[in-house]
Amino acid sequence: MNSGNMASKYLIVLLGPTGVGKTELSIRLSTHYNAPILSADSRQFFRELRIGTAAPTSAQLNAAEHYFIGHKSVTERYSCGMFELDALAELEKIYTTRDVALLVGGSMLYINAVCQGIDDFPAPDPDLRRSLEEQLKKEGIESLKAQLKLLDIEHYRRIDLKNTQRVLKAVEICLQTGKPYSSFLTQPSKQRPFTLIKIGLTLPRQELYERINRRVDKMIDQGLVNEVESLKEHKSRNALKTVGYKEIFEYLEGNTTLDKAIDLIKRNSRRYAKRQLTWWAKDAGIKWFNPSHEQAIVEYIDSVISNKDSFKR
Repeated sequence: MNSGNMASKYLIVLLGPTGVGKTELSIRLSTHYNAPILSADSRQFFRELRIGTAAPTSAQLNAAEHYFIGHKSVTERYSCGMFELDALAELEKIYTTRDVALLVGGSMLYINAVCQGIDDFPAPDPDLRRSLEEQLKKEGIESLKAQLKLLDIEHYRRIDLKNTQRVLKAVEICLQTGKPYSSFLTQPSKQRPFTLIKIGLTLPRQELYERINRRVDKMIDQGLVNEVESLKEHKSRNALKTVGYKEIFEYLEGNTTLDKAIDLIKRNSRRYAKRQLTWWAKDAGIKWFNPSHEQAIVEYIDSVISNKDSFKR
């Protein structure tokens, strides 16, 4: 990204756990700062996933300028690295006419990709990948988990061990490079030419969990089961191996009842929210707020901008 005139440009990063209320607040902040919204919700990238991702409604999309909502199909491959390049290119265009943009979402790795860059992993080895996929098919995820525990205990303790693709990828990198996967996660951050202002939204745990439960009920009322059923032919794609979709697939295949599937979506969503908060707890650059404290959030953003501008002068 060209850093020539970026010193007075700002990226407000509005992050927080699932269900906390990022979408509503982001639209009001967008209006206040005349700032376009770049979505960093990795599932809302896919146009077929509307209900189960709580994607912004048509009215919300019309209320503010949005990027990276429904711009891909589940049939297309889209990676964290591709998003980093696309988002930075979009920001460069935005900053030719605006001083402020918003990055909004809860996908930790995708937010990191824009804020500090992703780690420079080696190009995949197709033969090794095929071998590991065959191992997964024959021996199941437990085999790969045991292997990861031996190769990189640090990452084993941190990773979501139910995420098959991430476990496989970590083992692949360990075997391919002869180094722990976690060693790639300690590389220096890439410097961005614009100023980051990180706002975290949080709520008391019980209130957050109640919001998540109500949101799942709303998804069911809006037709989540029909949405998932329409995507059955794409069930094996990574975009569909996520909370809200995998549980309904289990119901549609007769492996559980709808009530149990709904309870599982709520439980898995609450667990995901907990993982998100644990991840961000390590980032001292995030200023945390209750989502209802909009005025305090605006005052904080304004103070960062005015202090930086005063320093420059």
